[in-house]
Amino acid sequence: MASISAKHRAEYYALQVISVFVRWLPRQSALAFGRFVGRLSMWMIRSRYRLAKENMGAALPELSAAEIETNIRKNFEHIGMSGVEMLRLDMFKPGSDDLQRYFEFSDLDHLESAIALNKGVIILTGHLGFWEVGQFVFPELGIPFDVVAKPMKNQLSDHFFEELRTSFGTGIINSRKGARRILKSLQQQRVVGVLLDQHISPPGSVVTEFFGRKAYTTSAITTLAMKYQIPIVPLFCLRQEDNRYKVWAEPMLILSNNGKNSLIENTQKLTNIIETAIRKDVTQWFWMHKRWRVKPDKTEG
Repeated sequence: MASISAKHRAEYYALQVISVFVRWLPRQSALAFGRFVGRLSMWMIRSRYRLAKENMGAALPELSAAEIETNIRKNFEHIGMSGVEMLRLDMFKPGSDDLQRYFEFSDLDHLESAIALNKGVIILTGHLGFWEVGQFVFPELGIPFDVVAKPMKNQLSDHFFEELRTSFGTGIINSRKGARRILKSLQQQRVVGVLLDQHISPPGSVVTEFFGRKAYTTSAITTLAMKYQIPIVPLFCLRQEDNRYKVWAEPMLILSNNGKNSLIENTQKLTNIIETAIRKDVTQWFWMHKRWRVKPDKTEG
């Protein structure tokens, strides 16, 4: 491991202290603490608060200023609760009733049908709800699962979260290693989770419409799915009022290659699916991300 800066060490030690505290609390109390921290962060990280408001206002122009303010407050509370849930991820108990106790599933037959094709499966999802939930859910359902993740700049924290993510047998695929490792996992007939809703700079991306605005979206997954006819199953997880989670799958897609525009058209199709899922509860998406970075004169894919 490379030399660790004092700042990164301080961040890691703070993370450890918070982790011990939220793991000591009962789950509902820990989530209430996360809600409080999320609300507090609205005032501590004002740049992210302003960005989230700007993003939601541009994406959902039909909302009033008061509605946006309310939604963003709920959004920050949700992010705080999700952070706490992540720190407690390995506290779900395999073989117990936790799967039934905390999760409600619907339409998982779509995933089963895709798995039956024996080509591996790409799970299409985004930074919506508690997106880290697959690390527990899929292994508990007996499904071999890997997730594509971008390493954190802080190596200590990155190692900490990697241990949490892999505690139930999930594999981590470094997003910087490209499609080759994803393909290898799929060839082993594993299910691979991909979050397709973050900015990826060209040349590894195409321009798509996302909430009526142009955004760069990775083209690697679309290319892989078209070339090898890998089934894609959209799957999402939303927090409910009682702090249980609703997990649902949507019909699988087999992307066709009908010419030079197929890459953009299929990437747009996947982007549309994510947008539709976000609209089910706009308070549970990661609005504080710099998603829209296409300049007005750069609209080529």
